[in-house]
Amino acid sequence: MPSTPTLPGIALAAGLLFGAGRMVAAQAAPTVSPMVRLESAYLELRDLRDQLSVTRSQGAVISPRGIPLDSLVTRAERARDRVLVLVDRASGPGLSVGDSAALGHLRRQLVGLGRATGARELAASGPVDCQEPYPAALRAVSLDSLTDRTFACYGAAARRILVDGDTLDRLSILGLLGRTDGAEQRRRLFLALEPVWRSVNGDDGDASPYRAMVRGRVTEWGGGLTPMARRARSLGVPADTLELWLVAVLDAWRASMPDTMLEPWDVYHLMGAMSRTLSGKVPLDSLVPLTNRYYRALGADPVKLRVHYDLVPRPGKYPVSFTDFGGRKPIEPWIFTSYRIGGIDNLGELLHEVGHAVHIAAIRTRPAYADWPDSDTFTEAIADLAALDMYEPAWQRMLLGAAAPLDASLRAKYFGIVMDVAWSLFEIRAHRSPEISPNRIWTDITSRYLRIRPHPEWSWWAMRGQLVNSPSYMLNYAFGAILIADIRTRLISARGSSLTGDTGWYPWVSSRLYRFGHERPARLVVQDFLGRPVTVLALLADLGRIGGPAR
Repeated sequence: MPSTPTLPGIALAAGLLFGAGRMVAAQAAPTVSPMVRLESAYLELRDLRDQLSVTRSQGAVISPRGIPLDSLVTRAERARDRVLVLVDRASGPGLSVGDSAALGHLRRQLVGLGRATGARELAASGPVDCQEPYPAALRAVSLDSLTDRTFACYGAAARRILVDGDTLDRLSILGLLGRTDGAEQRRRLFLALEPVWRSVNGDDGDASPYRAMVRGRVTEWGGGLTPMARRARSLGVPADTLELWLVAVLDAWRASMPDTMLEPWDVYHLMGAMSRTLSGKVPLDSLVPLTNRYYRALGADPVKLRVHYDLVPRPGKYPVSFTDFGGRKPIEPWIFTSYRIGGIDNLGELLHEVGHAVHIAAIRTRPAYADWPDSDTFTEAIADLAALDMYEPAWQRMLLGAAAPLDASLRAKYFGIVMDVAWSLFEIRAHRSPEISPNRIWTDITSRYLRIRPHPEWSWWAMRGQLVNSPSYMLNYAFGAILIADIRTRLISARGSSLTGDTGWYPWVSSRLYRFGHERPARLVVQDFLGRPVTVLALLADLGRIGGPAR
């Protein structure tokens, strides 16, 4: 048996052990690199800015986490100052290739974070004079000022539309058009949107806000690549090829339409058979439960992924639906939109926004890249990866207990898509020929391809806010529809259908499509997934499932 040491011996041994432990700890303690410190501080800054953005979007003075707005502003400013100091410390020789690339990306992101407010926060700012006729002084203001003013007027008009004594909004009216049987009532609903159109394009005269913005943009672009061309190139498609694809989609749609010309409100009704069949199954209070139930069946439970919903209309709320980070420690997606009524149309939009949310929640990369390519074609497309299942009868039976005919469902699906394609083609042509009336351009597209009776006296194209403040954004939806049809075809080939649930879906998709943030260009993510460049063939094949001309 070993001897028992004396007390002095114990003390000596303990001292040696403590000293040795300190030496080992000193040798083993990792040195925190300047890049690690920088990225940690940067993540803290982004988290504070996210909370600030959500609080402003809510029109609140206290954040959802209980922090006063002025305190958040102060903390975010201090965090940015710290990051700027650490950027300088991290710079210099000795950086690895990966660290150098991350540092460069982080620097570029900091430029955007220098702006205290964005359009979403400005939507809640003070009133703007939107009276017509528009003053000649509009010609002298900057493009940014003109855009902000026009978007504010658009938002004010879109949030409060009076119809037969009821206050509605743009989304409610578009949903009701498909479900209202009386042609005269549909006409009144449609024409109630006129204040929205006029806020953007006035009387379509040379001095209209939109025409002035188009001229200003064309001058600003200076004959270089337009944003439309850049969006196409970002996914490896030449701009002229993309325009040919848009026309090919519209040609295919025209073949499914009747020979007779229809009023725009009657086209919405003709394509609304699915909505008339199923909207009664989707009351307003069911939108979130149904959405959560479906994504939970795919292994992407919005509750566990900390998805937050802000769906109640209020004065000053941003007039276009959006999803963004509400925090990054941990990631908390927030969805902002406004619903006064339920219905299958609003359910489809919410499924799309939650598609954004589960994308955000799956990002797994180093802090410098812990963002998403917001306002990007890939991002808009990928939000519909699961959402488009709504148009399949098997999905409808599982979630709603009833189904519309496949032909009616496909028409509902593709009517939304071809409208986005038409708006995208309109925007390309309006900026190519700023001297031509936008109403003429829109009338030519919709009468030729959508079989809609010409109304050059109305600017009814001007019901999408993205046309006002985000030139080329509509291509995210149009090109995105082409892209997502290709991706969905590949996904179904690899995993089979997930219409009735597949809890392994989300982990599988996350590892291949969602997780990268800004780490990899979208073009490479898509090409790796498809094994080739994107084409329009999958969309045309799916659109071909529609039967003969609608009646």
